[in-house]
Amino acid sequence: MSGDPPNWEFKDRDIAILSELSNDPQLSSRELTQVLEREYGIDVSHVTVSESIRRMRDEGVFREAIIPNEEYYIFALFEFKFNPEHFADRWRDAMEYIKADKHTLFFFLSDGEYQWKTVMMFRDRQEISKWIHDCYRDHGKVLMNIRNSAVHNVLKFQTDPQIFGDLDDERNER
Repeated sequence: MSGDPPNWEFKDRDIAILSELSNDPQLSSRELTQVLEREYGIDVSHVTVSESIRRMRDEGVFREAIIPNEEYYIFALFEFKFNPEHFADRWRDAMEYIKADKHTLFFFLSDGEYQWKTVMMFRDRQEISKWIHDCYRDHGKVLMNIRNSAVHNVLKFQTDPQIFGDLDDERNER
């Protein structure tokens, strides 16, 4: 994952493809071609649709991730700060440890108090406790104020197709 934003000029077709794939990620390019014709009046071949998807994926317009059903895992939100006293020597090891950990789904920095956050997936609460213990054991000198929250009763777990309309609005403003 590079830090550079995708270099992509959106066409109506691209926005429709993203919307439809977010609604049903299992659509084949042939099925998607039919939906584009029927719902958007866009007449293209399935080869063109397949090529558009590949090019958008390669450019980083969207990411594909396999996310297991929330019934199989406990999702947890961890928040922490880096201890300034040991920051220079140890922050990178701790950051890379968390980023590379098999439990990490999202890892990000939030505004405000410069809090680092990660959404992680675990099979049970004992696994969460063990992860916290091991993390403090290996990186406790640089991590401060680890807070964790279990995420339960997940009520929505998908990208809403209407969000891609914002891309069209942005494009039309130019």
